[in-house]
Amino acid sequence: MERVRKIAYDCDVLVVGGGIVGLSTAYAITRAAPGTRVTVLEKEAGPARHQTGRNSGVIHSGIYYRPGSLKARYAVRGAAEMVKFCAEYDIDHAVTGKLIVATERAELPRLHALVQRGRENGIPVRELGAAQIAEYEPEVRGLAAIHVGTTGICDFVGVARRLAEASGAEIRYGARVVRVDRRPELGVAVLTAGGDVVRARVLVNCAGLYCDEIARLTGDEPGMRIVPFRGEYYTLARPELVRGLVYPVPDPAFPFLGVHLTRGIDGGVHIGPNAVPALAREGYGWGVVRPHELAGTLGWPGSWRIARRHWRYGAGELRRSVSKGAFTAAVRRLLPVVEEGDLVPAAAGVRAQAVLRDGTLVDDFLIREGAGAVHVLNAPSPAATAALPIGREVARRALGVLGVSGGG
Repeated sequence: MERVRKIAYDCDVLVVGGGIVGLSTAYAITRAAPGTRVTVLEKEAGPARHQTGRNSGVIHSGIYYRPGSLKARYAVRGAAEMVKFCAEYDIDHAVTGKLIVATERAELPRLHALVQRGRENGIPVRELGAAQIAEYEPEVRGLAAIHVGTTGICDFVGVARRLAEASGAEIRYGARVVRVDRRPELGVAVLTAGGDVVRARVLVNCAGLYCDEIARLTGDEPGMRIVPFRGEYYTLARPELVRGLVYPVPDPAFPFLGVHLTRGIDGGVHIGPNAVPALAREGYGWGVVRPHELAGTLGWPGSWRIARRHWRYGAGELRRSVSKGAFTAAVRRLLPVVEEGDLVPAAAGVRAQAVLRDGTLVDDFLIREGAGAVHVLNAPSPAATAALPIGREVARRALGVLGVSGGG
């Protein structure tokens, strides 16, 4: 114990990752246990440069997620909290509602199942016949639809910045973690690429696309690997064709929601994303290839099992990636008047999808603890929506490891 007292800790809790989940965790820790010293290490020059800043900007209602799951509970609660947070801090947002539209008869049972799931999750849902769709979206066509009133849009990058400021944490940008030295009863020492060493009592891993690697650097085998999926977007050249948010009926076998139409807070309409394997963790285009990262993906047995199990689905996604005409055809199912020339390429995103060794796509949020560490191992969409309750849960666990009350 004498040795513990002599260590000069730079902070109590060290958070790796300056996306919305890491910054929400820092914010939750300092609110639950004032006086706790928190440092956030982010390898980029600013916050929210990856999943947080490269998504559709949608505040999800929680209708899609299995009742009782973390995603369902945190998305429903988080959506309301996110709207309140944005209003309190004057961050751009709007509660727009959205349509989920069935365009084929085979989708009708899945649409009705979503109605039931929404009600089980406590979400108000209005069922619409084909003629009623035009009340919300005059140019959208479908056999039936549901309207979900609690869906919204916001500036998640603005939210992340505000969380960073309000947390009171020390945020170090340009600080990529290259080594973690964990000692029982002594905490962790983290070395950054710039040569700095940061000593902390507890490490919190919110590294997103690299969360499995940080877990392994810490000495914890996460039992999963991040398999990156790129989502490609277009902007609609005729934004007047879409009033709000329009989604297809998702395939329940996949965590992806399909190509949808989103009128963002900037007034533009964003179309996408598809979901194709990325050739690097930050592979925002086909030209971005990192052989070491690709080898890691290909070396994970789960990657091959996904490919064998879902090759038909994957083939369709790849076709939409390489063919603008195929992408347009997918959009036209919902919006028949759209033409290929209406689609203007926009920035892509990469989803950090956790995959188990047996090829299972981890569906729910996944948070695990190691000795002196808490690892957030699966937090793709709707993690931005759910960031405030996720942050509180991670904070509760981190404070528990620290032996500090609070974080409830």
